[in-house]
Amino acid sequence: MPRSRALRNRFVDAPGSLGERMRLARWERFRRCFPGIEGMSVVDLGGTAEMWLRAPVRAKHVHLVNLEEHPAELPDWITAEVADVTDAAVAAELSARGGFDLVFSNSVIEHVGGHGRRRQFVAAVETLAPRHWVQTPYRYFPVEPHFVAPGFQFLPLAARARLVRRWPLVHSRPDGPESALDAVVSIELLTRTEMRYLFPRSVLLSERVLGVPKSLIAVRREL
Repeated sequence: MPRSRALRNRFVDAPGSLGERMRLARWERFRRCFPGIEGMSVVDLGGTAEMWLRAPVRAKHVHLVNLEEHPAELPDWITAEVADVTDAAVAAELSARGGFDLVFSNSVIEHVGGHGRRRQFVAAVETLAPRHWVQTPYRYFPVEPHFVAPGFQFLPLAARARLVRRWPLVHSRPDGPESALDAVVSIELLTRTEMRYLFPRSVLLSERVLGVPKSLIAVRREL
């Protein structure tokens, strides 16, 4: 394993890492918010089967909607499709099927591409189920979570694009200037004000590290 990958695993990805411990704590909080999750049908916007298979929480049924291809073999309690939920026609078709109890989304809304598409994403969340859990990294946490780099999100765009090609903790290193720029420009971290604006009828929870907000979670338990 490359040294940079091993270093990232130590902090973020590997079992026992700080990142893994925080993910487990998030799942426990999710379970407390939705104690009946074992009997619910969940539509996961942007999630993966791997995440649910590793999770200490299991829903009655999970339907994944993602732009990436899904594994060919899935357990009978997980279904999946490749689609863009910010497309109003896709969201309407999903809504017409009905039957979802909860919308789940983990670290996706910051990737959808601009304010207009975020509004479309939220419209889909509001339409698809009466309950939701939408988590996103907090812009003002000192360490940018995608690149595990202190203060990275506050640098000028050109500086971020240069740094991401050399920083040892990136998940996938860009192979050139264009892909580096694409990697950084496609992430737009949100503030508390933006999340309150997007989800005015939801409870906004904070996920903290040493007392500092790391992530924000818009939660609606019931109508």
